[in-house]
Amino acid sequence: MRWMRPIVLALLIAGGFFYFTTYRGQFETRWLSRPGKLEITQAAGGESLDGEEQNNIGVYRKNIDSVVNITSKAVTFDFFYGLMPQEGQGSGFIIDKEGHILTNYHVIADARQVEVTLHNRKKYRATVIGMDKSHDLAVIQIKAPALTPMVLGESRNLQVGQKVYAIGNPFGLSGTMTRGIISSIRPVQEPDGMVIDEAIQTDAAINPGNSGGPLLNWHGEVIGINTMIASNVGQSAGIGFAIPINTAKAVLNDLVTLGRVRRPALGVRTIPITPELAEQMGLPSDFGLLIVQVVPGGAAERAGLRGGNERAYIGNIPIMLGGDLIIGIDGQDVQDQQDLSQMMNNHRAGDTIRITIYRGKKKMDVPVALGEAREQV
Repeated sequence: MRWMRPIVLALLIAGGFFYFTTYRGQFETRWLSRPGKLEITQAAGGESLDGEEQNNIGVYRKNIDSVVNITSKAVTFDFFYGLMPQEGQGSGFIIDKEGHILTNYHVIADARQVEVTLHNRKKYRATVIGMDKSHDLAVIQIKAPALTPMVLGESRNLQVGQKVYAIGNPFGLSGTMTRGIISSIRPVQEPDGMVIDEAIQTDAAINPGNSGGPLLNWHGEVIGINTMIASNVGQSAGIGFAIPINTAKAVLNDLVTLGRVRRPALGVRTIPITPELAEQMGLPSDFGLLIVQVVPGGAAERAGLRGGNERAYIGNIPIMLGGDLIIGIDGQDVQDQQDLSQMMNNHRAGDTIRITIYRGKKKMDVPVALGEAREQV
């Protein structure tokens, strides 16, 4: 009988395998009968949108027809293959009914052909009207009917914490809107070394393809032009930057009418004054910019501003003392060269500004008609 034990054991194993893999499944199928109708729990219809959702939708619908996709085609040189076509994508937005479109300089730089796709999917060949590399701005134009321009807002008094919206074509996905807040307002250096004064930092998702698109306030007004991101992986990490719209508005007329920007120049060489330097030099103010030289024939010289006339040294650096001390422009304090550059960015050549100076111990205001920049401030 001992030889029967393996056979019985094998039969038990086979029977168990059949029960659990075949018979049990058939039994359960017969036991779980199919229902005549599937019953599910559905949400109640007609749920209304809250106020924030309604505003989001309103901002999108108000502006989506004005945001465009820009495709630029250029030619690059490859060591092995020679001249090779290269295509890039970005965003832009319509600023008037004549078809002028504002975007970033780097979106269309070196392009031999620029094509614009509207939200209705119609495509138009674009003409480059003007470019401003130092502000990363460009204006292109298309000929198309019934265009809707965007409303340009104000970027002077923006506050950290304000709601903002970014609309563009990230990764070529047209008509995309993201939402966030203003995270900070700070100077930022772009990859090409140019500095954006008072750049708008936001956590609204900005990705490749968003460049040149609008950054909007909760009214749907343009307050900035999305231009770059800070990321180690080439996509949104919650730190994006936009050029303030006031920077663009200050140069738009020049870009459209001249094709370039008549950058303003004061025509001075200066050194920043600290409290320590002011005490050593016996100056009447512990801040400001001391004029050490005026550019011959420049705006400052024509207005009667004076440079230094007494040779001195700061460490081993020779300077000229005795010049006018600039402490303000149009009622705003001037602490250093960065303040001066920011104020110049809000003007163009030909504008008249009011400069507050100390000449010796005497405080006075001097009107100055700004010249056109040639590398100097």
